[in-house]
Amino acid sequence: MKKYLLLLLLPTLCMCQQPKTNVATPPSPPKPPQAQVAHPSVTKEKAKLVVGITVDQMRFDYITRYWDDYGNDGFKRLIDEGYFFKNHHFSYTPTFTGPGHASIYTGTTPAYHGIIANNWYLRSLKREIYCTEDSTVAGVGTAGPAGMMSPRNMISNTMTDQLRLSTNMRSKVIGVSLKDRGAILPAGHAANAAYWFVGGNWVSSNYYMNTLPSWVQNYNAGDAAERRLAQTWNLLRPEADYDESAPDNNPFESPFRGTLKPTFPYNLQELAADNGGIDILKATPFGNELVAEFAKKAIQNENLGKGNFTDFITVSFSSTDYVGHQFGPQSMEAQDTYLRLDEEIAELLRFLDSEIGKGEYIVFLTADHGASPVPNYALQQKVPGGYWNPAPMEALIEQRFDEDYGTGDYVEHYCNEQIYLNKNTLKNKGISLGEASEFAANIAIEFDGVQRVFTHADMSSMEYSRGIASTLQLGFSQKFSGEVILVLEPNWMIYGPTGTTHGSGYNYDTHVPFLIYGAGIPQGETVLRSEIRDIAPTICQLLGIEYPNACSGKPLPQVLD
Repeated sequence: MKKYLLLLLLPTLCMCQQPKTNVATPPSPPKPPQAQVAHPSVTKEKAKLVVGITVDQMRFDYITRYWDDYGNDGFKRLIDEGYFFKNHHFSYTPTFTGPGHASIYTGTTPAYHGIIANNWYLRSLKREIYCTEDSTVAGVGTAGPAGMMSPRNMISNTMTDQLRLSTNMRSKVIGVSLKDRGAILPAGHAANAAYWFVGGNWVSSNYYMNTLPSWVQNYNAGDAAERRLAQTWNLLRPEADYDESAPDNNPFESPFRGTLKPTFPYNLQELAADNGGIDILKATPFGNELVAEFAKKAIQNENLGKGNFTDFITVSFSSTDYVGHQFGPQSMEAQDTYLRLDEEIAELLRFLDSEIGKGEYIVFLTADHGASPVPNYALQQKVPGGYWNPAPMEALIEQRFDEDYGTGDYVEHYCNEQIYLNKNTLKNKGISLGEASEFAANIAIEFDGVQRVFTHADMSSMEYSRGIASTLQLGFSQKFSGEVILVLEPNWMIYGPTGTTHGSGYNYDTHVPFLIYGAGIPQGETVLRSEIRDIAPTICQLLGIEYPNACSGKPLPQVLD
């Protein structure tokens, strides 16, 4: 039976083992062509040049308040042809110049980029340090501390650093400002150069270079500053056009040293004799003229926007801050400074059209902080406000500690509305830091003008998601902040009786404009909230580069494809 079955299977087995015949296999039908999907970073040509403009102490309402007096080619061109973020804010406290410039370019807040104020207390040195001071470098074009500056205190990198890194250092980055911190922090760690204005000259430090480029030396050798010092600062427009401001001679403004009243016209050469020489230009609109002129020289002489890779120039206009501090936001001086800045921006845009090509560059404009109303002016209008003097509070804290814990030196330092307790005294007295912090906080809250008080432990152990506490936390340094942090009431400040300052987490200090214009930017506006830390990731998306390493902002979809 088995043999019979085997005989039946043999033909099938033989057929399975037959050699294949050499018959050609018909070709497969051709595959349909696949659609080519462009890489997100190459869907359109990148801008040849990015111009980042920061206007020091520009409140949002300076756009709307002076709108009828602006020309058509400056702020109005940026708004009419670009995108206007009308509800743009700083999300942290304190709102100072150093943290503001660092936050714009790092895309994060002081808690993460490390620039927690213009100056902050360093226990190891028993003194305040300045945000860009660096004892390891020397000035180039200037001697002494004015040139001993670098970005080393900023612990995160910037979008300008990322641009350099992404192109294997072939993109150029240059920073320009009257103030060292306004030039250095935006330019970042890997910049080609940062220039600031000292004694009538543009200078730098050997962090960036060993000698000034020949074009900078030639500019300094010219008479750009001297020509402006020979001018008289008078109103740009008829006085009737300044009806958005208080009368020229009012008690809420500070006169220049050597003058009796803060009124137009100002003879700059006479002012220079009593106010620090040629650097008096910083406190007039003509300081902004120097910045704009020097920035244009940098674009031309460094061939920015002419290569195969996107270049970046950061431009910070600081005269607005000097004028605002001295005269306040209701002054004709402030309004005149903005009307003149509007003309400088218009001229810069015309220059970029000619030098780079319209549609070939991106300009964005924002501010490093706003400004408070002058409290005395507000009080005259029956609006709350006041002036804070920490000295009585410090004295009472010392007194109460002496009474309860024994005589000692308990308050080591006070700055930026923060109390630094003397840890050595507390240790010797056997007082825990937490107990001492709560003790001091309970005394501080008793004073008029103090709205809330937080301790170092509060900021370190709690997570605040909204309100003034969250803004404090985003500006808090576990390493360098004080033991007790004060929040003053709205429109209270540590300042003189005239002029104004900034630094709070209230809207007048946090609400600033953000305008973006140029290559690939649609026209439009929004009142949806955006934040300063959103600028860097937005620019990085437009350039197709990585975000700064500590970036916590989000790209703004309104200006992205």
